[in-house]
Amino acid sequence: FLVALAPLVAILLTVIVRGPKALDLDFLLTSMRGVSPRSDGGGVYHAIIGTLEQVGIAALIGIPLGIMTAIYLVEYAGSVRSRRLARAVSFFVDVMTGVPSVVVGLFIYTAFVLTLGMERSGFAASLALTILMIPVVVRSTEEMLRIVPRDLREASYALGIPKWRTILKIVLPTALGGIVTGAMLAVARIAGETAPLLLTTFMTTSINFNPFSGPQAALPTFIWDQFNSGTDASQDRAWAAALVL
Repeated sequence: FLVALAPLVAILLTVIVRGPKALDLDFLLTSMRGVSPRSDGGGVYHAIIGTLEQVGIAALIGIPLGIMTAIYLVEYAGSVRSRRLARAVSFFVDVMTGVPSVVVGLFIYTAFVLTLGMERSGFAASLALTILMIPVVVRSTEEMLRIVPRDLREASYALGIPKWRTILKIVLPTALGGIVTGAMLAVARIAGETAPLLLTTFMTTSINFNPFSGPQAALPTFIWDQFNSGTDASQDRAWAAALVL
């Protein structure tokens, strides 16, 4: 445990030590529009907006889909036909768990941007993040539903309550704490992804409140861009953005 914890502590300490150098109120409330990589100033306001919108849209799509998939796998996969479908769904969830994020970004870019003509935007990035988010939500929710005692379900059925209402009123509230934790882990999983964003929305130094039109910045791509600039000022901004993230 200590060996596994050491890299995490080292990363956190490094970010905490180096991040505050450029972190102030102006950094949080300004964008990089018109700011040279060599000059001081500028900030992550545009990137914060992009991250909140992209991750928010992904969560609105991915969390309900993941929870409903987990409910099907645990509660409805009883018959022979359902078990076959459940095994297939479970297999593809496992496959999605291991797919590299850059491959997901390439899929969205090829299928939606090149083939369907979708504009590279924050919404395209959200679709890629959704794919990365769903398997985490499914697996965590599935485990939480499985530990809900069977006796609670049977007591509800004995009172004549239909299955859908038993799930809605008894099973889900019982497992709510674990489901929320799994959703938070899924959000943490996608909030720092960079490769899918470079392929689906790229970067901009301007503020863009509309995730459905035009390039939109995000904290991971901001950090990537500032580190690649290579100047002392941009390096300080990158560490500060990492601390914000």
